Amino acid sequence: MGYPATRVQPLENPLKTPAFFSFSRVLLASSLLAQLPAHGASPAWLTARDAEVREVVAEMTLAEKAGQMTQPDWGAIKDPADIKNLFLGSVLCGGSTDPKAGNTLKDWTALYQDCQRQALSTRLRIPLVFGVDAVHGHNNVLGAVIFPHNIGLGCTRDPGLIERVSRITALETLASGIQWTFAPCVTVPRDIRWGRAYEGFSEDPAIATLLGTAAVRGLQGDRLGSTHSILGCAKHFVGDGGTTFGSAIAEGVLDQGDTRIDEATLRSIHMAAYPAAIDAGVGTIMPSYSSWNGQKCTGSHRLLTEILKDELGFHGFVISDYNAIDQLVPPSKEETAVQSNNASGQVSSGDYKKCIELAINAGIDMVMVTDKYRDYVRLLQELVNEGRIPMSRIDDAVTRILRVKFAMGLMDENPVLDPDPELVASFGSPAHREVARDAVRRSLVLLKNENSALPLSRKPGTLHVTGRGADDLGMQCGGWTIDWQGKSGAVTTGGTTILAALRQAAGDDLKITHSADASGANGASAVVVVIGEPPYAEMKGDVKDLGIAKEDLAVIAKAKASGAPVILVLLSGRPLILGEALDMADAVVAAWLPGTEGSGVADVIFGDFAPTGKLSFSWPASMDQVPAGHGKATPPASLHPLGFGLGY
Repeated sequence: MGYPATRVQPLENPLKTPAFFSFSRVLLASSLLAQLPAHGASPAWLTARDAEVREVVAEMTLAEKAGQMTQPDWGAIKDPADIKNLFLGSVLCGGSTDPKAGNTLKDWTALYQDCQRQALSTRLRIPLVFGVDAVHGHNNVLGAVIFPHNIGLGCTRDPGLIERVSRITALETLASGIQWTFAPCVTVPRDIRWGRAYEGFSEDPAIATLLGTAAVRGLQGDRLGSTHSILGCAKHFVGDGGTTFGSAIAEGVLDQGDTRIDEATLRSIHMAAYPAAIDAGVGTIMPSYSSWNGQKCTGSHRLLTEILKDELGFHGFVISDYNAIDQLVPPSKEETAVQSNNASGQVSSGDYKKCIELAINAGIDMVMVTDKYRDYVRLLQELVNEGRIPMSRIDDAVTRILRVKFAMGLMDENPVLDPDPELVASFGSPAHREVARDAVRRSLVLLKNENSALPLSRKPGTLHVTGRGADDLGMQCGGWTIDWQGKSGAVTTGGTTILAALRQAAGDDLKITHSADASGANGASAVVVVIGEPPYAEMKGDVKDLGIAKEDLAVIAKAKASGAPVILVLLSGRPLILGEALDMADAVVAAWLPGTEGSGVADVIFGDFAPTGKLSFSWPASMDQVPAGHGKATPPASLHPLGFGLGY
């Protein structure tokens, strides 16, 4: 099934597209959304080479098939020769796994090439598909352009922009040789206490559908294997954004919890984006760690086979999340007493073999494992030989994996190992950064602007810049930046902090002063206070209270005492409870997690670009309004509704 002829066309070169999209384009996007199919089906090009796929599958031994269904983390691989000896179908580098040699583009390319050479030395020469979490740019690699996280991009409502952002992500990922990203995340977060809320485009499934589909087109192009396309992965199927507070594993409050809703609600909210992503040709889908009414999605035959594959017509392959199958069999009481969390928060399983059986029979095609990959390959073969997993299920899984590899062009003679020199030259380039800068300024939402405090003037005077986020690139970028959880400070090269951007944009007459705690603000013509959340990612980002930190409130109060207008810039992965900060500030800008290009914030502060962003999530006035409307007969009025945003 194809898109209507009026849809935004895939961009062969996103940099040639005009930077400015008018409001009429946004309206067009809204009308476009109404044309998206109610039920998707993978396009015909994905299965076009199935005759060749069947020939390869017929030649394969059980050991070779089991290897294709295995994806270990590079950091856990005991011997690189295991790629060859176990016939591995994939390798990933998780959020904190870097090449041992370093974290430059050259290091990543060398790692990819070494792994691929091992795969190509096997009997059937089936290449690897190498995966990374390039979720807002090629964010594991030093010097890459880091884009705003999805919560900010959702405020643009602009599928053309999201397609350009995703295409540049594809170009920079391919510059390292890597051809698979675990993106886009099309989750619909309904409780902003969740530490992954910023990975979703919106609480509105219509926006998640529109922009998630645009991201698929940007990553994969018109079809897999087209010029400069990489493999995308829609995630997390399904209901990850709807878990019940308090149902999470370990000490979390929401992450990997239980989504307790009926099937009609699951389909209308949390499944809404998947048919369109499938119709756009997304090659892989990742199930959620979470459960639906008590059953883990990773082990649900109903969700993965009956609905996703049979009903929705998905013909790509299903990849489990990081060690997710371990959770399918609860640990024994003895194990519970001594269990400890690993890097992803997974717990040891009581019966790993049973976990494998449940996952594969439910519909998982490739399993993301870490240090247990050798056990997985062995046990999977045992399960087949014992008749607990039918060979037909193995052949279906391998067919799906090879189908995607054929569509990507990986199975063609003499697979390319060296990245395109032009892509290497453009990695982290000014042209790519300009698109990211445009994404930043379009994602900002002006929440308050009393007495026309914004835009700021460049007339002679002093602008004081303060707050812990003013000169912190890591805080701008948030989680999934170089490290899994992100970190504060100069996390990567090539970026511009908000302080540096304001200094560059101020001109010759406006003096810029800076302090972390608002000292020295007296006498300034205006004070810009940049505060918010420290970096975090899944699990560790779950919170019970979204109030602004006391130390940040103290800085705002000190800035207010200067008598100058106070411009509050919030760096956060979700709406925060503003409280007294709202009264102290003359203007409030939600900048979300803008990434490396702080100049986009300066563009709006100085009025070179008027704010156009509209809230992708409703903004609560108090914790009594979180989660918005859930379980309440009459949802309380929020401070700002979905879609709110002031202009100049």
